[in-house]
Amino acid sequence: MTHVDNIPHILQHGITHRNSINANPNYISIGDGSLIDNRSSTNINVTNGSENVSESITIGDFIPFYFGIRTPMLYIIQNGYKGVKRQNPDDIIYCVTSVQQIIISNNLFYFTDGHANSKKGFTLIYDDKKINEIESLIDFKAAYNKNWKDDTDLDLKRRKEAEFLVKNDVPNNSILGYICFSDVSKNKLIKMEIEETKIVVKPNYYF
Repeated sequence: MTHVDNIPHILQHGITHRNSINANPNYISIGDGSLIDNRSSTNINVTNGSENVSESITIGDFIPFYFGIRTPMLYIIQNGYKGVKRQNPDDIIYCVTSVQQIIISNNLFYFTDGHANSKKGFTLIYDDKKINEIESLIDFKAAYNKNWKDDTDLDLKRRKEAEFLVKNDVPNNSILGYICFSDVSKNKLIKMEIEETKIVVKPNYYF
């Protein structure tokens, strides 16, 4: 998810990491600043079955993607909670890629079975050796669940926030499409010369 005003830079350079030579100098952040800072000091600890591999890189070194929709972070962004600036849903755009596209781009990646910053340490992180098992390792039903509060499943929120972490810039040709809130934001994207066939209006993906 990104601010619509970041899209022109993405169309030119792809989704760039903050340390990239092509990083957007005018990037508009819509996330939780404290969480972003925390990720910069949290090391990657890969779990492949019973094998643990510690990496001298942090979660903040990666571009994060969610597997699903209507995430708790989006709820915070749209409502302006926890010190995060409130954003109009028309200004929030989903950039859509796929695991296959990241593999084709020969980009280093990891994926998690829950929120990467899980304080209780429940979340497991996997590398490309486990990619063929992703369908069983990720709870996709939770990722696409519109809610995350369930008194009978207290771990639902963590699983819903499973992440796909990409190390380097994601080239523009790896972005398969864009999801937006309404025709207002769709028209903004069309004016940026994005093909209409790549834009999908999904108000139910927002709050």
